[in-house]
Amino acid sequence: MAFKSNSDDLFDSIIMADNRFHVEGYQEGFEEGTRQGTFEGRNHGRLHGAKLSAEVSFYYGFALAWKCLLQNNSDVKSRKRLKAMESLIGVIQKFPYEDPHYEKLQEDMERVRAKFRQVCSLLNVATDFREYLSGSSGMSF
Repeated sequence: MAFKSNSDDLFDSIIMADNRFHVEGYQEGFEEGTRQGTFEGRNHGRLHGAKLSAEVSFYYGFALAWKCLLQNNSDVKSRKRLKAMESLIGVIQKFPYEDPHYEKLQEDMERVRAKFRQVCSLLNVATDFREYLSGSSGMSF
């Protein structure tokens, strides 16, 4: 067994300091980036979840209001509109609100939007959800 002097350890620590500081800095940066990325990801998810929720809620309220207006009419056009309205309500009620890992979220959302456009076409009303939001901003009480 060779004798190791204290001076060799001192020089090793000086020579290897660059590598040690590099590894420590990388680890600290990685941990901070993970924390920051998680925080930003949650905020992004909340924002887009809220937008999606507002859109679906609008469609649901729209359909319920029109259903109430159309259910007392007995002509053929009104029955066809009412059937489309009930179909839209059914699609929205089957929407998986509580599952954040739902894989077909985009497909189902496109299905809801398509059904909404169909209903709007039957009713001869504007189909852009954003028009309804911007139209209500000018009102004050």
